Amino acid sequence: METPKYKLSAWSAFVNAKCPRCRRGDLFATGMYEFKGQEMHKTCSHCGLVYEREPGYFYVAMFASYALNVAEMVTLAVAISVLTGSSNPWLYVTIILGVAVVLAPFNFRYSRVMLLHWLTPGLHYHPEMSEDKTE
Repeated sequence: METPKYKLSAWSAFVNAKCPRCRRGDLFATGMYEFKGQEMHKTCSHCGLVYEREPGYFYVAMFASYALNVAEMVTLAVAISVLTGSSNPWLYVTIILGVAVVLAPFNFRYSRVMLLHWLTPGLHYHPEMSEDKTE
């Protein structure tokens, strides 16, 4: 069996928000920080995988987004404490909420990518689907 000419690692596919099945098609039609918002493709442009596996499928991504938010906030609180040594609660609230607002598009995008790549049973990489289509 031939090895596919197009080879993208699992981590690279995750970071670049590529399809979990073929690692070629983009998950999102727009950039992360665009004013018109983030628009997700309905299907993979390369292998045809339907991203929303069932109605309401991406509601589960809210839990992953919540976990990302909590991890970011705890990390920030510890960093603020170590770097400033301040006990002023307004310093913590201002910095943590400001960073949470700035990272909201990141959390939205990568909670969905995380759901598709790591948290969906039965959805795996198929190297044969990453090959170029021949006519």
